[in-house]
Amino acid sequence: MLLLSLAPLFGCYDAGPKSGRVLDEAKVAGRDAASFPAADEDFFRDMDRGVALAADEVKGRNMWLVWTGGDDRFWDVMTRASFGAFDLLKTLSSHPSLHYGRDNRFAYLGAINEPCFEKATGPDPDRFGLWLDKRKPGCAPDPFENEQKYPGVKIGARGRNIPVGSYYGMASGVVGLRLFPNPDFDEAAAKKWDPKRYYDDPGYYLSKELVRPYRVGMSCGFCHVGPSPVHPPADPENPAWADLSSTVGAQYLWIDRIFVWNNDPANYMFQLVHTWRPGTLDTSLVSSDYINNPRTMNAVYSLGARLAIAQRWGQEKLSVANLHNKQFNDFVSSGPLTQFFAPPDTALTPRVLKDGSDSVGALGALNRVYLNIGLFSEEWLLHFNALVGGIPITPIEIAVAQKNSSYWNATEMQTPATALFLLKAGQPDKLKDAPGGEQYLTTDQAVLDRGKTVFAETCARCHSSKQPAPAEGLDPAGCAGPGYLQCWNRYWEWTKTEDYKAKMRAIVRAPDFLDGNFLSTEARVPVTLLQTNACSPLATNALAGNIWDNFSSDSYKQLPSVGMITVHDPFTGASRQYSMPAGGRGYTRPPSLISVWSTAPFLLNNTLGTFDPSPAVDARMRSFQSGIEQLLWPEKRAKDPVLGDKVPGTIDRTTARSWLSVPAGYLPEMALPLRSTLNRWLPWLFTAGGDIRIGPIPPGTPVSLLSNLMLLPESGDAAERVGHVAKVLDVLLKVRRALEVLPENASDDDARKVFADLAEPLLSLSKCPDFLVNRGHYFGTGYQQAEPPLSDDDKRALIEFIKTF
Repeated sequence: MLLLSLAPLFGCYDAGPKSGRVLDEAKVAGRDAASFPAADEDFFRDMDRGVALAADEVKGRNMWLVWTGGDDRFWDVMTRASFGAFDLLKTLSSHPSLHYGRDNRFAYLGAINEPCFEKATGPDPDRFGLWLDKRKPGCAPDPFENEQKYPGVKIGARGRNIPVGSYYGMASGVVGLRLFPNPDFDEAAAKKWDPKRYYDDPGYYLSKELVRPYRVGMSCGFCHVGPSPVHPPADPENPAWADLSSTVGAQYLWIDRIFVWNNDPANYMFQLVHTWRPGTLDTSLVSSDYINNPRTMNAVYSLGARLAIAQRWGQEKLSVANLHNKQFNDFVSSGPLTQFFAPPDTALTPRVLKDGSDSVGALGALNRVYLNIGLFSEEWLLHFNALVGGIPITPIEIAVAQKNSSYWNATEMQTPATALFLLKAGQPDKLKDAPGGEQYLTTDQAVLDRGKTVFAETCARCHSSKQPAPAEGLDPAGCAGPGYLQCWNRYWEWTKTEDYKAKMRAIVRAPDFLDGNFLSTEARVPVTLLQTNACSPLATNALAGNIWDNFSSDSYKQLPSVGMITVHDPFTGASRQYSMPAGGRGYTRPPSLISVWSTAPFLLNNTLGTFDPSPAVDARMRSFQSGIEQLLWPEKRAKDPVLGDKVPGTIDRTTARSWLSVPAGYLPEMALPLRSTLNRWLPWLFTAGGDIRIGPIPPGTPVSLLSNLMLLPESGDAAERVGHVAKVLDVLLKVRRALEVLPENASDDDARKVFADLAEPLLSLSKCPDFLVNRGHYFGTGYQQAEPPLSDDDKRALIEFIKTF
């Protein structure tokens, strides 16, 4: 973003601590991994349809739902890095000044209220005057708050003037968020704390000096717990544990309303995250890859079947750095879990993330998630400049985490139990098992048989883990690295033949077709074939030398270019060709279709279908019908409000006049003496209150025009790097001059003309120039010209079969 050019002024980057030399708070406090044993209480026994869990599986679910691994430090840092726009203590509150509280938290935020809590009706004197949910009288206590059994990390003010607490923190009233005493809340901070001003006074709460009494930790459950599709709550604001699933995914979560808690459309950061539809988020926002790339939070279904297909499709060669990842073999010496690593350097692994980049093993994928939500933030944040970027990104090394982070080592020890839990609990949610679900299922066997045939001939090649054994040279098993695309193309051509279709029809018609079927191949499909938005397969975080380098295989890093895609100018609609780079980018992993009736809207960014905020079965079916019709009849998809039929889809655009803003309270002291000078020379940069504000950005501006700017060079060639930096400075200078000449009372039309004139230089720097968010996946339609389209009757029969998944 444009703020990058001013990042040193804002003080966003502190070059103090050195990578590889910092310890996490647990290590500093003298705690080792063994001092964080997994919790063994079966507190969540009613969840996940009451599935019976063995002792280790119980520990695994507890880790999934309440272990935060010290990431409360990270989320506290994010409040300052976002200039106060993000504040999880506000997310947890029910103060009257907010748009939300416990009474409408699910409806407004999509967050899951924890059972057995009640709404705060006033400031709580026992919790520093904050308006936080309280446990109802008579409810069983949270066992994870037991400080004697699970003693927290004594550091800073913890244990001196505030309690230490448990290393699982305290229940917050929201599933997946835990409260921890803030070790920075010392006597001086306590004297400055004013709970009334925290809610009422922007001059107080929008200050980087503010120390809150609590930090908020986040577990995996925050993004993965949701209302059960087959046992939905009667009142989503007041669910029972039996109404919740640990693995269905937080598909109702409005991340934009959480990340910018005051929902201010004049804040460009809100306009950016507002493109994240419910149930999606851009996991690379913090470790910025300069690409706006919201993706769905998928359900975790049928992990056993997913591991099984990894033995056919998932062969990945690992580098020396990759080999630091733990494999199942490090924890078990016999049984089926030993079959997913072949010494010295081959993993048979699911490919996680939409682009299939998380490719070093199932446990490595689980462990990486904890880093991405803030574990060992002391080290992780040294490898990039959080949110705004502006410095080169470097890999976080597993070996360093193993050396310097007790939280990381404890996590490595416990993720095998989490895998066992997911194997047991992540079972399909069938529409037939949902209340009233039978009324949506056809009893016409002829229609179902026709749907099976259509699925076998059109969909199964990507969406079935049960496949015919092909002739030699056609199977992608073992195809990895630089030869992958040729191997894929041979496979794809075979799926068009009668030989493949006949064999696939027999498989689909078998009575056990859906049993143990992951309903995906997990193959890497070229975006040139999918024609979906290219920003996800253009993500760079897993490339060689980038932040997740240690978690992407050598096979991924050696993938060839998929070729050329068509992109469109967001101002004129004119099309042009864009060459997709090699080295891992350009591919998308097909999602599983398990329980697809319950997971609409569709596509990797939830752009197909009308989102219904209710988790009831009838609401899910409305969303499903809307989404599946837009998938199979592309002409029903939303069109761009500006360009209409000039482009094949819609573009996410700003909804109101907005600015890139930094509140005065977040300007560092070193910048304050410069403010008067800057205000004299650049008066358009400051508001009357002293905030820095860049704009105006008019409504209707393509959001990704600014968010996708490649401000750092990717080339290793010195001359090319110098040339790129010069180009960036030239473009930023053009933007500055254009905004500077806008009069103070400029109209939206005036501002639109400025941005239209800036389109060419800004597009020349775009890291992802694909602005159409709801295009692609045209299989079975007239938009996919390589094969004949399905008839309307075939499409309707296919829909009826898909409902049974």
